[in-house]
Amino acid sequence: MIYNVEKETLNMQDKEKLQLERLQKTVQVVYENVPFYKEKFAENNITPEQVRSLEDLKKLPFTKKQDLRDHYPFGLFAVDQKDMVRVHASSGTSGKPTVVGYTRGDIEVWSEVVARAIAAAGGEPGHVLHNAYGYGLFTGGLGLHYGSEQLGMVTVPVSGGNTTRQILLIEDFKPQVICGTPSYVLNIAESMEKMGKDPRQTSLKYGIFGAEPWSEEMRQTLEEKLDIKAIDIYGLSEIMGPGVSIECHESQNGLHIADDHFYVEVIDPETLEPVKDGEYGELVFTSLTKEAFPIIRYRTGDIAAIDRTTCKCGRTSVRMSRVKGRIDDMLIIRGVNVFPSEIENCLLQVEELVPHYQILLKKKGTMDLIELQAEVNESTFEKCGGDMKHLDMDELKRRIEYQIKSNCLVSIHVQIMEPNSIPRSEGKAVRIVDLREEKVLQKK
Repeated sequence: MIYNVEKETLNMQDKEKLQLERLQKTVQVVYENVPFYKEKFAENNITPEQVRSLEDLKKLPFTKKQDLRDHYPFGLFAVDQKDMVRVHASSGTSGKPTVVGYTRGDIEVWSEVVARAIAAAGGEPGHVLHNAYGYGLFTGGLGLHYGSEQLGMVTVPVSGGNTTRQILLIEDFKPQVICGTPSYVLNIAESMEKMGKDPRQTSLKYGIFGAEPWSEEMRQTLEEKLDIKAIDIYGLSEIMGPGVSIECHESQNGLHIADDHFYVEVIDPETLEPVKDGEYGELVFTSLTKEAFPIIRYRTGDIAAIDRTTCKCGRTSVRMSRVKGRIDDMLIIRGVNVFPSEIENCLLQVEELVPHYQILLKKKGTMDLIELQAEVNESTFEKCGGDMKHLDMDELKRRIEYQIKSNCLVSIHVQIMEPNSIPRSEGKAVRIVDLREEKVLQKK
């Protein structure tokens, strides 16, 4: 089902004309109403009148997350407070949160792009949607909620946590769609198994997962455990929230960007120059229709590539690859760049393990050390009589380390853990624990 056929199948010529009209209007708005952008434009010797084509976007300055923090809380808003109806904020890993605002018009646009996204994932009017994303300042819960209602679905606003109740509602309300972070929905499935229930026997047909990086191997795990089609959704509060892009259930081959509302670029994060379509780089988004919090060339920190070919589902929107990782997530191990998602891929190829892990960053003298904690599954634990001493630890470590060495080209010390010893997530999973400064980094 295509929710908005006119906009989602627009031909390239008409789309670029619409994008340019909206870009020129946005540039004029931020120039007149956001002092930060007026100053930045002056530094770059650019005025709104000089934006005559989409190519001219490259003349405009980038916006970074630090810019949002430097102007906390409302310094980058383009409308008066009386014209706003809501604010959201992301917690971040340190310091002040990044705050974003919405007018009534923004909420309507957001509702539509999320409705498009849910429809692309397989949702239909009359279906029941179980929303296990957290509600509150985090955009995930309310974003999916409004889009679900816009599509005409029966929305269950259960939020995150209270896993036993989640299971009860899934059994009794019989939803076709579940939304949440992949790590938490996996936690729900595992909890069902511990209760003697088969998670493959529920009414669920589709899952919409995001808010944290997850691998193709994690997708396979979720699809097998729950007998569903697992769909990747992408968004970030600085741009709008969930609904910036999503995979379609027909092909699951890249995430369709709502590019009549969000213009995408991909740049080399070092040179800041654009890369060719199909090449990986940092995603940069410019909002085209936001009123309260328009943003120009926002550097997301997310690594992906884009594809402009038409998808078999019929949508003509630009597609982005699944996010490979984040620039600030990237680990440098003896000169080799590694993303946690790449390590996850390796772990899920070892049948004795479950997809729960943590990467510990430690210090020994002046040297940084990296330790991977991996957890065995229940069946493996039972086979060794419930005693890890009876497990051939050396052989298992050797296979894990071989997978990582072969695929990631690095050597990492592995520690094998008992089942359920790594904390389970009721929201975003904590994958990297930095013990060098005795703090936890929860990555987006």
